[in-house]
Amino acid sequence: MTAARLLARVALALIVVALVGLPVMVLAQDIPREAQQYRRDLVRNARMIWGLDAPVATFGAQIHQESAWRPDARSPYAHGLAQFTPATADWIGDLDPALVAADTGNPVWALRALVRYDAWLYARVPVASNAQPCERMALALRAYNGGLGWLQREAKSGKPCAAFRNAANCRENLGYPQRILTRLEPIYIRAGWGLGVCA
Repeated sequence: MTAARLLARVALALIVVALVGLPVMVLAQDIPREAQQYRRDLVRNARMIWGLDAPVATFGAQIHQESAWRPDARSPYAHGLAQFTPATADWIGDLDPALVAADTGNPVWALRALVRYDAWLYARVPVASNAQPCERMALALRAYNGGLGWLQREAKSGKPCAAFRNAANCRENLGYPQRILTRLEPIYIRAGWGLGVCA
């Protein structure tokens, strides 16, 4: 084989490797780099609470939405990776003894608290008995974002979100699960984070 032919084959192999790796690089750009350091803790906690088929990609997408994987993230009412309010952080210890010492700034605490709270909400959202997991999770996410009481009030009255909240809060609450489940969850699934509830 001539040197020119060998060089051409090497160049072709490099092009193929680059093209195959390109989608992974694009996905990596969509998921914050900080997410990787917490991935194992998320998988472990999700599987411990939800079982081996836990929707880890969904939880990753939710944390992405909540804090962009920044443990020091702050909003006017919440703090940490999972953006727990002080009241919810104190209350969650009643569900899980490992969460009694509320520490929203601790990433491992926040990951466990998020998947535990999601499981609690998932079991309580007002849905039809034949509801699909994706629909049920969308409601659980709305409850996480805006409160289970608001969601139950809507279901009981048969009136839409806008009947009980101002337009901005209603838009945010309806958009929250949509962004997580339709935009972010697929990114985490394609990046190999595991199962999602809507994919």
